[in-house]
Amino acid sequence: MKNINIHNGIILIPDFNGFTEFVFNTKLYTGQYIVTQLLSTLIDANREYFEISEIEGDAILFYRYDANPSYKKISKLLRNMQHAFNEKVKELSEILNTAIDLSLKFIVTFGKFSQYKIGNFKKLYGAIVVEAHQLLKNDFAKQPSYVLFSNSFLDNTNDFENDLNGQLYLPEVGVIQYFEKLKEHV
Repeated sequence: MKNINIHNGIILIPDFNGFTEFVFNTKLYTGQYIVTQLLSTLIDANREYFEISEIEGDAILFYRYDANPSYKKISKLLRNMQHAFNEKVKELSEILNTAIDLSLKFIVTFGKFSQYKIGNFKKLYGAIVVEAHQLLKNDFAKQPSYVLFSNSFLDNTNDFENDLNGQLYLPEVGVIQYFEKLKEHV
């Protein structure tokens, strides 16, 4: 059976660091409000570049069919999303007079995936989707705010800049870029 719905593309997952502690230490209504505001901020900062497959608690599963992804374009978009997230955390902390100890990590990977429909839901399917979720649970990152670009993404982009400032190269996985270090060099 041949599936014509299989395409190359990018999987992007922004995910909150500190979410479990946040949920247990924040009143239900307040926590729900904060998470809704932060997820909405990420969706707005995306500027409709990526499609949304689903929202999973504190993470968004974004995708984009794209045979030739641009590292520079994705990096710029992620810096904008990170900035918008940080500004919203600051704003909400002031408005609600509470500390919001959440940071943001991104997983960016590339490969073949398909989409299927169950009722009103569209679901992504493929090894690359599983890989993206596995990369969320990594022990590589030493700082909370980062982007992990998988080797599959880096191998399929023609404009990757290997700048060791703010980057950690992991041969079996890809490259981690820390936002704090990128700020110093941008």
